[in-house]
Amino acid sequence: MSKAELNSDHIAVVAGDITVFNYDGVTREYISSSVEFLHVGVGIPANSCVDAPGKIKDGFTVCRTNDHKAWEDVADHRGETVYSTKTGEKITINAPGDYPQDTTAQTPSTPYDKWDGSKWVTDTQAQHAADVAEAERQKNALLSEAAGIIAPLADAQAGGYIDDADMPRLAEWQRYRYKLTKVDTSTAPEINLPPKPEV
Repeated sequence: MSKAELNSDHIAVVAGDITVFNYDGVTREYISSSVEFLHVGVGIPANSCVDAPGKIKDGFTVCRTNDHKAWEDVADHRGETVYSTKTGEKITINAPGDYPQDTTAQTPSTPYDKWDGSKWVTDTQAQHAADVAEAERQKNALLSEAAGIIAPLADAQAGGYIDDADMPRLAEWQRYRYKLTKVDTSTAPEINLPPKPEV
């Protein structure tokens, strides 16, 4: 089969086969080569060219330039994880190119880390406030549980029909609830919760 000859607009002036190099229409990344038969007056397929890309280097991929006139090496970090320096959000890179703006490969150590321009720094006030809020939630859940156990026992005591065996149980749970009310959550995450009654 004869080889196609193209004019400056990549239109065949002589029919025949030609090897073209295909690239992605969005990322312009090299995909593959193929042999195409062109009739006279027919151009090469969209998103293809006749000049071969160079060898792909480690850590790079080959893409067509913005003007589609040449190939260029583009950094390839696909599959890597980076973190937004604005929000700390985890981002998995899925397109060729440099690292996204305002990201770092450094992993924040807590949800309360802030980027200081070169490293993550934990916002200890925000972390402490969250620890206190969690301690309060835990304390309130335990108080609610104790109240649920105490209420029917206290009703039975007030009504004069509580079983003798339940009197120590009521007293232990009331003592436990009282101790819970004394728990200082401002020291979170280190707080001293009283042990639950075994009765």
